[in-house]
Amino acid sequence: MSGAPPSYCFVALPPRAKDGLVVFGKNSARPRDEVQEVVYFPAVDHEAESKVECTYISINQVPRTHAIVISRPAWLWGAEMGANEHGVCIANEAINAREPAAETEALLGMDLVRLGLERGTTAKEALDVIVSLLEEHGQGGNYYEDGLSCHSFQSAYLLVDRHEAWVLETVGKYWAAERITEGVRCICNQLSLTTKMDEEHPELRTYAQSQGWWTGEDEFNFAQVFSPADDHVDCCAGKACLEKQEESITVQTMINILRDKASGVCIDSESFLTTASIVSVLPQNRSSPCIHYFTGTPDPSRSIFKPFIFVDDVKLVPKAQSPCFGDDDPAKKEPRFQEKPDRRHELYKAHEWARAVIESDQEQGRTLRKTMLELEKQGLEAMEEILSSPEPPDPAEVGDLFYDCVDTEMKFFK
Repeated sequence: MSGAPPSYCFVALPPRAKDGLVVFGKNSARPRDEVQEVVYFPAVDHEAESKVECTYISINQVPRTHAIVISRPAWLWGAEMGANEHGVCIANEAINAREPAAETEALLGMDLVRLGLERGTTAKEALDVIVSLLEEHGQGGNYYEDGLSCHSFQSAYLLVDRHEAWVLETVGKYWAAERITEGVRCICNQLSLTTKMDEEHPELRTYAQSQGWWTGEDEFNFAQVFSPADDHVDCCAGKACLEKQEESITVQTMINILRDKASGVCIDSESFLTTASIVSVLPQNRSSPCIHYFTGTPDPSRSIFKPFIFVDDVKLVPKAQSPCFGDDDPAKKEPRFQEKPDRRHELYKAHEWARAVIESDQEQGRTLRKTMLELEKQGLEAMEEILSSPEPPDPAEVGDLFYDCVDTEMKFFK
């Protein structure tokens, strides 16, 4: 069983978050050479009895799917993290549990992130979607684009909306969930739910007893019961980063946490790299728009967080999308992953140059990083103005927002 990648997901709700805002963030730790793309899908009405083709299996489609924006490994259907038009954000974590994850192809945890976003108008509704699909289809299959071995994991999720967050942790079809209405929370690649569970699979405890993992007499502690024997149940690095913040947590605070390499939150190891990041701000006041910042590039400490706002007419951003290989994609043909095509998009390729310049730590690199941070700061300040304005933003202006930011970023990389 391979170790789950060390990703981190965070949420801060009032009173810890500033000005009646909910702030959400995730670093996606994945294999170093994997490319993530940022993709927008509009809301769609579907024909009765139609199917949706997920990464490995097809399932029944629903009558209508919501507009979503997601960051995903370019070879799969689902998402590492993303948001929908109703102000719901979801991210998942691959986790190791006492029960090995199934290698049989089913729904990936990342498929369930996208399905939750497409079908849920609140965090709780998205949670109900995920556990229902888990019961019906199960989870399993290779988490990596690797033709030599199968890396399968159980999944945990952080689901957030304007008013609350839910932590959902799953082992096979069994699950438990906790509701969070204030303060801060971090999840990582280990089970974190203990004795406070607001909802759970009806047969969860019976199953644990049948496996000999719980006597039925002690207090039921989800993480203790389902974690591998050698697991230390503590997402200490991320939790410490969040809890040590003395000021109210803002978008900038969350970005700084995601950039923290010393703590391990921003991973850059031999096997894994933070291949993409997201920060979202969800105002509890519904008259203000939710704003979602994506990097679309690896290593947030050397990337620009670029804003996205949902409007009816969003301009697509081909430069942040990977090439499409259709039915010839080695991820879609069986046996899978016999080849690894070049999935780099234009933004990724331009950013490779920038990363190399910054890593060289010469004067040019320091100047470039300063310019990137200044560009990002301008975007953050413009978004602050939108959030503090009594008037809603002009849809014509914000529809091009992410497109323009990517375009401007690429000009600095040439």
